[in-house]
Amino acid sequence: GGIVLAFFFYDASTYREDLSYSDIPVSEKALNPRRGGPKNLPIAEVLVDDDDSPEMVRQRDKPKLVILGSGWGSVALLKNLNPEDYHVTVVSPVNYFLFTPMLPSATVGTLELRSLVEPIRRIVQRVRGHYLRAEAEEVEFSEKLLEVSQKDSSGVKRHFYLPYDKLVIGVGSSSNPHGVKGLENCHFLKSTDDARDIKNKILHNLEHACLPTTTDEERRRLLSFVVSGGGPTGVEFAAELFDMLNEDLGRSFPKILRNEISVHLIQSRGHILNTYDEALSRFAEARFAHDQVEVLTNSRVKEVQPDKILFTQKDEHGETVTKELPMGFCLWSTGVSQSEFCKRISDKIEVQTNKHALETDSHLRLNGAPLGDVYAIGDCSTVQNNVADHLVHFLRNLAWEQGKHPETMHVTFKEWRGVAQGVKKRFPQASDHLKRLDKLFEQYDKDKSGTLDFGELHELLIQIDSKLTSLPATAQRANQQGQYLARKFNKMALAAPGLRANEVDYGDLDEAVYKAFEYKHFGSLAYIGNAAVFDFNGLSFSGGLLAVYLWRSVYFAESVSLRTRILLAMDWSKRALFGRGESTKVVLKNECK
Repeated sequence: GGIVLAFFFYDASTYREDLSYSDIPVSEKALNPRRGGPKNLPIAEVLVDDDDSPEMVRQRDKPKLVILGSGWGSVALLKNLNPEDYHVTVVSPVNYFLFTPMLPSATVGTLELRSLVEPIRRIVQRVRGHYLRAEAEEVEFSEKLLEVSQKDSSGVKRHFYLPYDKLVIGVGSSSNPHGVKGLENCHFLKSTDDARDIKNKILHNLEHACLPTTTDEERRRLLSFVVSGGGPTGVEFAAELFDMLNEDLGRSFPKILRNEISVHLIQSRGHILNTYDEALSRFAEARFAHDQVEVLTNSRVKEVQPDKILFTQKDEHGETVTKELPMGFCLWSTGVSQSEFCKRISDKIEVQTNKHALETDSHLRLNGAPLGDVYAIGDCSTVQNNVADHLVHFLRNLAWEQGKHPETMHVTFKEWRGVAQGVKKRFPQASDHLKRLDKLFEQYDKDKSGTLDFGELHELLIQIDSKLTSLPATAQRANQQGQYLARKFNKMALAAPGLRANEVDYGDLDEAVYKAFEYKHFGSLAYIGNAAVFDFNGLSFSGGLLAVYLWRSVYFAESVSLRTRILLAMDWSKRALFGRGESTKVVLKNECK
């Protein structure tokens, strides 16, 4: 009783009746920005909330840090950046952070969408920053201007420039169509709107399957749910969908629906969850077989039609045959591709040759952009590991000491150890392949001279290049990159006064103040229907409900705020007490008229 009473007292204290607010000074430059830049657009040098408080006034003249996107990388950067070091502005068409790993749970009502989102303005407040709900269009690198657009109240698209000293691109990616026809007949799962649309479509099919005018054949088609893509998102959605249909459908719908429902998972590789340990992939497949979720491996979708999917599959003789599968719902979850903004940036920079992501160096600086001005993190980027191309750089100091040209040098084992240290420092991901320096030296000393010439060293580094793989497009990777940039920017701000006194350019700072980015894989996990699998750096295990509770615990701890953690706990409790009730209470448009 005392706790309840105390809560009511606290609740009463949260209401505000004082309507008196003092006048807020706003700069004339914020209300009427000057025009300029290549397109003669308004330049937002001062924002309307720059004078809201003494703290924000102090930050007005700090280096301008502009962050594009409100995803994992951007939020990790905001949460670890020192307040008052930068004038921070976040630009994103989405005004919330979305906890994407648990989005499949929201499509069937296991979790509510509000439990997975955190307003970006609340996160930005920590660094006394600013948020603009707008979309990035172009970057003018030479003038340090970001072109931004947004529709005004009348629906007209307005463009303006936002100046920056440092720009961080974290705009994420879009779904990869893989050249398949008919993707307009598919659903995607990357946003809260996608989750709502999927929930509505599932309920739409269930309701239509109950009508007396629906034939048996049409009912089976409506109740055929297909997932294209056997990665974590596709597998977890299939598992959540089956759980909802198996555990909650009978409470509200005719029992015949449960007997005619089918869930199919199409995977192009030989196993689902193919990036996990093979034993875990087989466990997941066995679990789906037990739940009567059909897994179609070695299959590729050819075309998606409104009522069926055409796909190719290899038979037992290795020959490819074309099959068709009637469906009432299809989720497309097969990898990522570049967003339109990133394509425009890539086309603008000659050295950007990767068609899937923006290339950065090991300090996450955008290749081809002015050094130290522009960074890229998360799904929209990839770290370029061209170790062999930097061989002259690694040999430069040695050559200078010996008075030789790098390409004519012969490197002893002692000198090779120093070169290897330089490689590890510039390319931390290569460290795992440079553990046995003696064996590598012996292997590539082809003429057994006790030294490595330029050609032998180049061949050795090319071999290391071939073993370095692209970093995974996951929340874990984006989060680490955001944290890395925050720590580096904090160091830069600390060093800035001395550098300004000595007239040192910001572009020279990255390597001077901080090490290169090194990704550390902490493991992978996936929910597979009242069971879960874990792959933690070689330690792999799987299990039933105990593993599910561990899976929930990991994501509960990673949730962005206390508010979302409380809401997650409430949602899981509601599911246990009342079922996934929300999935049967979605308001649909009246289609009977």
